[in-house]
Amino acid sequence: MKLSQFKFDLPLNLIAQNPTKKREDSRMMVVDRKSGHMENKHFRDILEYFDDKDVFVVNNTKVFPARMYGRKEKTGAKIEVFLLRELNKPNRLWDVIVDPARKIRVGNKLYFGENEELVAEVIDNTTSRGRTIRFLWEEDDESFKKMLEHLGETPLPKYIKRKPDDEDKERYQTVYAKYEGAVAAPTAGLHFSRELIKRCEIQGIRFAEVTLHTGLGTFRPIEVEDLSKHKMDAEYYAIDKQACDIVNKAKETGHRICSVGTTTMRAMESSFTAQKLLKPSEGWTNHFIHPPYNFNVADSLVTNFHLPKTSLLIMTCAFAGYDLAMEAYKKAIKDKYRFFSYGDALLIL
Repeated sequence: MKLSQFKFDLPLNLIAQNPTKKREDSRMMVVDRKSGHMENKHFRDILEYFDDKDVFVVNNTKVFPARMYGRKEKTGAKIEVFLLRELNKPNRLWDVIVDPARKIRVGNKLYFGENEELVAEVIDNTTSRGRTIRFLWEEDDESFKKMLEHLGETPLPKYIKRKPDDEDKERYQTVYAKYEGAVAAPTAGLHFSRELIKRCEIQGIRFAEVTLHTGLGTFRPIEVEDLSKHKMDAEYYAIDKQACDIVNKAKETGHRICSVGTTTMRAMESSFTAQKLLKPSEGWTNHFIHPPYNFNVADSLVTNFHLPKTSLLIMTCAFAGYDLAMEAYKKAIKDKYRFFSYGDALLIL
């Protein structure tokens, strides 16, 4: 398929700027792949579609405060530094994106904090905007982590046109987030409150946790018309035996497996057996899922409404079927669903 087939006109006022008051109060469109039937619900109604011993697979990655603002030595020019991943803990080496990039060269020093509490040195160019930097910090790991938390802010996507506040620290994070490493929230999971999870468990629905640290590559614009030529950035994932046991037992007894989010789906589709069972593994995946594609583990998907021409929309179309997914998006725009990270949910059965 071609990238241009995933273009649609999205009114900018439908990009959610704030989360709903309560997590499970977001709206949810339910799409049945067999019948093509679509209905408007709320996320709390998800219990109507799943039974005892069905499984929700969730991504327990945790977002860290990845966006920092510093000043360049000598000129004092303001620089945004977006932390992508830690490359070497003892040497405090990080892979980052800088903006504006043309001003930042190897050897430059960057100063962070009102009193320049933290200093970094640029030691390599990786891409046009990418750099490797070394933080010059002599104290222990714990104090370094605290300093990053103090100076960094919640990395809300650029489409959210406001500064992050204290509420975002909690709301741009799933309630089951455990392992720090993501620079973007696995947004389908943001709709689950602790109360809703408890109600699911009372109904007999099991939860299995996998980890995929969402990187910026998930949102990087696709620049090739032929989708088979697009290369995804690799992201770290881990699937343990406990998650596999929960998922595989449900599969073998004919129960539903629902992937909560596209990142969860990518992790599972990176690690399955010939019998289409989930297998334990960890590593880096650059798996790009686009139509036509046969999914191996999950038979239903919760996701948000994504922006045009993104890998997330393309995976949604691979799962629902292109025509049905695009029909659902047309309905979402007509019915004024909220799009993107803080937006509404789509449940595909």
